Amino acid sequence: MQAIFFIDTGQFYVRVSIMKNFISPIDSKFWPWLASKIYFFLLKAMQNINEIIIKPEDVETLKKLKNERLLFFSNHPSTAEPPIVFYLSRLVGSPFYFMASRQVFNWQGGAIGYFIRRFGAFSVIAGIPDRDSLKMAKELLARPSGKLVIFPEGEPTSGENDNLMPFQAGVAQLGFWGLEEARKRDAQADVTTMYCFMKFVIDAPREKILSDLNKSLSKLEKKLEIKSDGKHILHRFLTIGRHLLEKVEKDYNLGSSPNQDFDFRIGRVRHAMLDGIADKLNLQNYERGDDAITKWRKLFAVVELLQLKYPDPKLPKVSPALVKWAHKEAVFIFDFIVMKRDYILSKPTPERLYEWLDRYESYIYKKIPRALGGVPSHLPRKAHLIFAKPFKLSEKYTNDRAKKKEAVEKMTHELRLEMQKLLDSAEHLTTPLFSAEEITAVKKKITDN
Repeated sequence: MQAIFFIDTGQFYVRVSIMKNFISPIDSKFWPWLASKIYFFLLKAMQNINEIIIKPEDVETLKKLKNERLLFFSNHPSTAEPPIVFYLSRLVGSPFYFMASRQVFNWQGGAIGYFIRRFGAFSVIAGIPDRDSLKMAKELLARPSGKLVIFPEGEPTSGENDNLMPFQAGVAQLGFWGLEEARKRDAQADVTTMYCFMKFVIDAPREKILSDLNKSLSKLEKKLEIKSDGKHILHRFLTIGRHLLEKVEKDYNLGSSPNQDFDFRIGRVRHAMLDGIADKLNLQNYERGDDAITKWRKLFAVVELLQLKYPDPKLPKVSPALVKWAHKEAVFIFDFIVMKRDYILSKPTPERLYEWLDRYESYIYKKIPRALGGVPSHLPRKAHLIFAKPFKLSEKYTNDRAKKKEAVEKMTHELRLEMQKLLDSAEHLTTPLFSAEEITAVKKKITDN
């Protein structure tokens, strides 16, 4: 199966003709108006976010963009970012539009799709060059005051707010196409470009956080028949992780590797799971040497095409039952894609610990996994929005056909660097729950065992 990374969202695509399964946005006044009236109630209910914090000068900058074309980039570790983008659109006073995976429009029997269409979402089908979706994106950005949002991390959302997933290749291209489309109508047209990093911080006292974590871990330990034996909370987190890892190793007949560290073993598990899906689907040109994120993106794109019953002779001929299994398996793997022990040992903030707790509870209690929207945060959170200085897309654009690819790659690289700077600038917003001495002691116990 020949494939490319289409440079608008970086989704994995197959070079085949387009499927007529596009879902467009619907311009609605009523639903956005109603949502704005009960916005923070909904945000609290769906994401347990009770406050959005933006610097006053950034609010003023946003408000000045009402009548300008805007290409807006943001990180995307969870499902909380699109609702916050809606909030920004209300600040600006102009609708924001964004792509959403075609499968999302089928969630909850199509109810999710009904609503998100009315808040600026339009579909993109992973696995094909979705020309209808690309045409819509260019058209929206080319409008005199068009606003287009791009999440350069694409899928899967990592669930880790302190890390950035690898950016999809050439995410700047769609902006350039929109600029070219606009200049067909107005030779002086330009597109304002803005980068944003969203940082989610637990909004609760330390005692409340520790109490909730202890209660949650105790329930998990009881379910797994693990004794805490007075262990430090951080040690208990890792013990539960080890038990789950051993269970998955057993389920996938990988055998025990007690002499290997956690990261090696979890990496072996995720690749075995991914390769297992590829083998059962009998995928051609599947690269076993690819990193886990690339593998997952490729596999999930194929699974979605199979779910949509896309009429491509190059797709594997498999039963509906196998497609259903592959989807369930891919969703399950989703939570294993980025897990690394040092992520919580190096800086055990409340947010990082809850990210891991969400994975544990999703697996053990069969809660809605993050790949399908997840469940609200245990404790209330604040959303801090940090912005880079906006600039004109024409500053990055070139008319030289021979240098256009280079311009796309350069801007994509700069986007990654700027987003990382914004991430780093937000580091002070949260601190570890434990002292350096406590963390060192836990590390020593783990090493000794």
